[in-house]
This record gives sequence, structure tokens and C-alpha cells, in this order.
Amino acid sequence: MTGRVQVRDLWLDLNKFHLREITLDVAPGEYFIVLGPTGGGKTVLLETIAGLHRPHRGQILLDGEDVTTTPPEQRGVGFVYQDYALFPHMSVAQNIGFGLELRGEERAVIEKRVDEMARLLSIDHLLHRHPGTLSGGEQQRVALARALIIAPRLLLLDEPLSALDPTTRKALQRELAHLHAELGTTTVHVTHDFEEAVALGDRIAILNAGRVVQVGSPDDIFRRPASAFVARFVGVRNIFEGDLHPGEDGYQLLALDGTQIAVVTERSGRVHASIRPEDIFVFQGTLRSSVRNLFRGRVVEIADRRALVYVTVRVPPEFTCIITRHSLEELALREGQEVWIAFKASAVHVF
Repeated sequence: MTGRVQVRDLWLDLNKFHLREITLDVAPGEYFIVLGPTGGGKTVLLETIAGLHRPHRGQILLDGEDVTTTPPEQRGVGFVYQDYALFPHMSVAQNIGFGLELRGEERAVIEKRVDEMARLLSIDHLLHRHPGTLSGGEQQRVALARALIIAPRLLLLDEPLSALDPTTRKALQRELAHLHAELGTTTVHVTHDFEEAVALGDRIAILNAGRVVQVGSPDDIFRRPASAFVARFVGVRNIFEGDLHPGEDGYQLLALDGTQIAVVTERSGRVHASIRPEDIFVFQGTLRSSVRNLFRGRVVEIADRRALVYVTVRVPPEFTCIITRHSLEELALREGQEVWIAFKASAVHVF
């Protein structure tokens, strides 16, 4: 399988945007996500891989070939922008077949491939239409078909779902997963949406201020953030800083505002720690459990988010927990009420 992408020590300066020390290795056939806040350099990285910017330092390799200075049209890369970038004066069929036209393919070959690609993306009924008459989701499917029809060894997607309404976004997200399973094209997909990244990505690179700050599986990023920035970005909510002290039975104790939390770590001294809100149990009365961390506190905030409810309990420090609406009603929780919280020592990630 082709499509391996290697980015080695990449540096680039573009006035407001820059890249620093970018090193990535994307496996053939992998669906790789570049995730980060707006302005972090994600689109610039994608455009540099595509050949639209020449880096000041570093290399870009496709299947072992150094393409750092190779023109974009010779890289075998398909690119889909957030705003689709379709040609308004062309029909859907002409838009999809544009890349094959540039290659000088015969008309019969182009028509056959356009029909095949349109059917794959369920837009064969739109081939006679023009982009201005299409919905956002339809335009994005046309843009995908145009990028994929050339059988690229690498597909680059720049925020492909961000301009769509929630229902269309979910549908196209499923479509992207289906296309990847069907075609196996190596894909690098840029987004700022963590849920989208988790749903689609085999691995995720977190990019912030032009630097890669963590690379790993969705579970690695979600459960084991490498920094306070990553923890906050992926919605951990409970992020602390404190000192570690020796404990018993293989545990260490993390001192936070007078409270000692049992943790499992080999680290020592001053550290950060994070606990995902869904890993904290809220209850009243007696809990029969061997859980190491059990604390009494007071509810200081209840934030109702429809299906889920965020409950903040001050021990101290303050812990934010997630419960269901059913649990909220069952516990009859209210602000100012005393409750117990509990979580496993293994639920605390120390970094």
C-alpha cells in the first residue's frame, strides 16, 4: 500500500503563521488527524505538505521520495478545502472530472470514472447541476469526488465538516469513514473538533502555536494528555498541580489544597494531574467499594447540558463530575448540598 507521509524537522514562517520542528510519520492507509485551536498552524501544515508553501528547513517525503521542492501538481495529492473551492461555471460532472482533464485522459475514460465516483458518493443525480444550486453537504461531496478521482496517494482535508449544519456534519462524517474503509487512501484531516477527531482518526497529532505537542491514539490523547494545554483542549476539566509524597501499597499521594489523592505513578516532585469528569462518581450515603479516593464535599455548581449534567463539588479542591439527568433527579442534587465523590487512583493521570 502506498501513501506513507514523513515530515522531518519542518520549519516555516508566513508572517502571522509559523511551523516549528514538525516531525510526523503517517502510515500508508492511515486516517491521521491534525487537531488544534484556530490559528495554531493546521492549514499551513496541510498546504506545506501539498506543496503550496516551501519550508525554510526540513523535508517532506511521500513513499520515501523527497517531494519538498516538487510542484503541487506532481505530488499525487488530493486537497479538499473547507470552502470547497468548486468552479462555479462548471457542472458537477465537469468539476469532478477536472483533474483527469488536466492529465489528458480520454473523454470516455473521464465519463466512466466520474460516474463511478459520483455513485460512490451518492451524487450521481447531481452531475448536470452547478455548484451554486447545491447544499453545503452536496458541495463537499463534489469536492471529495474531485479530489479522489485522480486516485491520490494522499488525501488532505482542511476542516471539511466545519461549515456544515450538525445533521449534515454527522452524515458526512459517516461518509468519510465509509470512503476510507472502501478506498484505503492515506488521509490527513485537519480539525479543531475533538469529537470529530475521535470518531475518524486512527491517530491524532495535537498542534499548538505551530508545534506538535502530542501524537497518539485517540485514547492516548483523551486519557493521557501530555500537558495542561492538551488536557484542557480535550475537555478534561479537572487539571491540578501539586506535590507527590510517598504513600502505601504502591501508591503515591498527591497533595492538593490540603487533600491527599492516591495516584499510580513513577514520577516524583512537582507534577500536574488530570481526571476526566466521567471517571468521578457522585453519591450520597455509604459506598461499598475498594476505591482509594473517597472525599466528602459540597456541590457548588450544577450545569445542565441536556443529556448530561456537569456537577462541581468543592472538597477542596473543586472537582467537576459528569452525571446523567436521571442521576441528577435520583440524587435530588442541589447547589450547597453535601455529597461524596469517589474515583480510582488509576483514573488520575500524572504528567
